Amino acid sequence: MALLGMLLGLLMASCFTFCLSHQNPEFALTSPEKSSTKEAERKETTAEEELDSEVLEVFHPTHEWQALRPGQAVPVGSHVRLNLQTGAREVKLQEEDKFQSNLKALKKGKRLDINANTYTSQDLKSALAKFKEGTEVESSKEDKARQAKIKQLFRPIEELKKDFEELNVVIETDMQIMVRLINKFNSSSSSLEEKIAALFDLEYYVHQMDNAQDLLSFGGLQVVINGLNSTEPLVKEYAAFVLGAAFSSNPKVQVEAIEGGALQKLLVILATEQPLTAKKKVLFALCSLLRHFPYAQQQFLKLGGLQVLRTLVQAKGTEVLAVRVVTLLYDLVTEKMFAEEEAELTQETSPEKLQQYRQVHLLPGLREQGWCEITAHLLALPEHDAREKVLQTLGALLATCRDHYHQDPQLSRTLVSLQAEYQALATLELQDGEDEGYFRELLGSINSLLKELR
Repeated sequence: MALLGMLLGLLMASCFTFCLSHQNPEFALTSPEKSSTKEAERKETTAEEELDSEVLEVFHPTHEWQALRPGQAVPVGSHVRLNLQTGAREVKLQEEDKFQSNLKALKKGKRLDINANTYTSQDLKSALAKFKEGTEVESSKEDKARQAKIKQLFRPIEELKKDFEELNVVIETDMQIMVRLINKFNSSSSSLEEKIAALFDLEYYVHQMDNAQDLLSFGGLQVVINGLNSTEPLVKEYAAFVLGAAFSSNPKVQVEAIEGGALQKLLVILATEQPLTAKKKVLFALCSLLRHFPYAQQQFLKLGGLQVLRTLVQAKGTEVLAVRVVTLLYDLVTEKMFAEEEAELTQETSPEKLQQYRQVHLLPGLREQGWCEITAHLLALPEHDAREKVLQTLGALLATCRDHYHQDPQLSRTLVSLQAEYQALATLELQDGEDEGYFRELLGSINSLLKELR
């Protein structure tokens, strides 16, 4: 029995040892409280790592709009907008945040946005010391080359002063130039070419009113007027050219010209056989002398000027002169008309200018000299510009020439023909989109004349 009990105890000890050696190590010698604590620490460590990763992905905006990815953090004070086209959020820095951005970049080990040309305090002190000492900073090679090139383009001031001193010796005033040109023209030793050149240059100067009046002070105007008596057509032509420029809108010169016999000489040239070019210039001088000068217009009528112009217009090959003559007559008629209207508006019954115009019996002279018929026949000219001037003159003479217009069947036929022609041209203007057409104005003048004549 004692032996059996000993064997049973050994067997139980062996079984207990076997069970301990084959137990699961996961649960062996493990405390539940310690295991839960380690699990919590592991999860907390994972969360901290995730949090650190989010901090590293903070978005760093610039001064340009950039798209913001989901999960990125935006610094305080940044501009944030929603792009309606893409649906993404966009971020950029404010202007005042640039310095803060540089500080953040410094914290992350980045280079600051500093201008490379910034000077240190030591550099400024050195530059100031050099400035006080009077030392000059040497120019670069490019600056020296540029300065050398500029010096080649310009002359030294000393040389220019010498040239100006020499020029001052030969400078002439307009008066001196005109005196020299008149002397050259009036000299018997001058050739025809030299005289023509002198007149040509003189015409340039007398366009100015003061120069034209200065021409009177030394007798130059009378010398040019006497040139109209020359036997050379070119001298007559260019002398009239100078006179026309000097007469234009210059009453003082116009008065001196009338007293110097210019009007008679001009009419003589127009009434005699002369080249067409000479007559053009003479007619130009006559128009300049008569316009806005009622006394000259009186003398023109007394000297038979309307007869001279009528002969000139009726000559063959003078269509160009005819248009100029008609234009002159229109200007003289309307000029007197406007003077009378101005006197009525200002309620001046006897102004000197109006009294002078009332002594100009131009309309009766035109009627007596047959200008009603002459003007109507000029309507057959082919140029539109010539027709326009003739139509204007017909309208100005309508009150004086109404009876003659009614008795002239050719005038009515011409007006009806022109009406059809300009109606077609006016239609083309409308089709081209021209609101105020040239041909419609001519058509209106024709319609007005036809209405008056019916």
